[in-house]
Amino acid sequence: MPLAGARRGPARLVGYPFTLGVAAGDPLRDSVVLWTRLAPAALSGGGMPDRPVDVRWEVAHDEAFSRVACRGSDVARPDLGHSVHVEPEGLEPGREYFYRFIAAGQASPTGRVKTAPAAPAALAFAFASCQQYEHGYYTAYRHMAQEDLDFVVHLGDYIYEYATNVYRAPGGNVRAHSGPEIITLEDYRNRYAQYKSDPDLQAAHAAFAWLVTWDDHEVDNNWADEVPEDGQPDEAFLRRRASAFQAFYEHMPLRRGAQPSGIDLRLYRRLAFGDLASFNVLDTRQYRSDQACGDGTDVGCEERLDPARTLTGDEQERWLLEGLGASRATWNVLAQQVFFAQRDFNADDTQRFSMDAWDGYKPNRDRILRFVQERNVANPIVLTGDVHNNWASDIKADFDDPASRTLGSEFVGTSITSGGNGSDSPNQAVLDENAHIKFNNAQRGYVRCALDRATWRTDYRVVPYVKRPGAPVQTRASFVVEAGDPGLKPA
Repeated sequence: MPLAGARRGPARLVGYPFTLGVAAGDPLRDSVVLWTRLAPAALSGGGMPDRPVDVRWEVAHDEAFSRVACRGSDVARPDLGHSVHVEPEGLEPGREYFYRFIAAGQASPTGRVKTAPAAPAALAFAFASCQQYEHGYYTAYRHMAQEDLDFVVHLGDYIYEYATNVYRAPGGNVRAHSGPEIITLEDYRNRYAQYKSDPDLQAAHAAFAWLVTWDDHEVDNNWADEVPEDGQPDEAFLRRRASAFQAFYEHMPLRRGAQPSGIDLRLYRRLAFGDLASFNVLDTRQYRSDQACGDGTDVGCEERLDPARTLTGDEQERWLLEGLGASRATWNVLAQQVFFAQRDFNADDTQRFSMDAWDGYKPNRDRILRFVQERNVANPIVLTGDVHNNWASDIKADFDDPASRTLGSEFVGTSITSGGNGSDSPNQAVLDENAHIKFNNAQRGYVRCALDRATWRTDYRVVPYVKRPGAPVQTRASFVVEAGDPGLKPA
């Protein structure tokens, strides 16, 4: 709805308004979210007049828009950064559609999206995370855009909040952030605009619907609920958090029901693909207790064992367990941010864990694992980002007992660019210390998954470098999980 009393009229914009491309998200059987943001001066606050602007949209069966399935209009409002979140309804399940926006007499790039099938026999998707703009080029997204996928899952660190060259890749950065560390709403808008101006990222958005969640850098490194990383005053951090949440909504293909209210944004949600797969998209930042023992990695931290501490928050934990208990899906997926399986970094009798991962919130993880085991939740699969490496792990009932029951599998995806070029060198000490971890690789790329009622296959797709464009892509390793027989097997 337009703002009360706001002046409306034919838009006269200086410059092309669709510089940030288009995106789609959260596919249902009869609907998707379609997104764009009008920003002719993308890196300078958007460059839009301080008034609402009418935007038309079209969804068609063909790329030439000769057979339009539905069309309508919306209003790009200045209080939402002139972003548009459209939810066309009445679409057919399991169909490919093309969409575009029109404003000020100019058309956006064309996007492609698939609605969720009513009863899929198979699905294919990719997941990715961690795309520090300064550290390299988004060549992996160009390759992802050419895959045959139903959708993409993004697990967070879509942007990074740092000032230019504060976070340096080994050997130096190859691109530069625009501006200082981001704090205000305009800062966050400009940083998203810089990232979303990348043509390879735009290509991947235009090719598939995305299921998005955040991690820490969308707000502040390693933030936890109302606690910032580095002692920023409480009121200042909450203002920053509210600005970050609004900018996230303004730039992501999220449904209008996800629009934030101050420092709150309900991001966790569940998407079902028939009875083949249920995707539980988690938020492990907004409700978590502060990291134990001063964050970082720690040996002998008793605080991490406190059952009152939480990574998910009580309400999200109940929601997750209720959903897992009621699910009749063949595959039950947790799409989330931080390392789920136990990962001991010490090659001796002591154990050193990351306090930012599930290891730092052990009772919260134990409650989930007990529930999965007691209720015989079918084929749990955890998808993870954050750590800028590829990992593949079995999920054990008791990680300290290799003979304990295997309950599911975790696939951790590397970064798109964060950390620079990376290398094909595993952390052998961690692999040796953790028998349930089967694979590690430090190259950049994304993860491709294909599933049917019998088998889940995961391919780790990597590029040899990111500090210059044009890298080829290859599959570095592949694993399969057989339905009803948990545990990783080399493909």
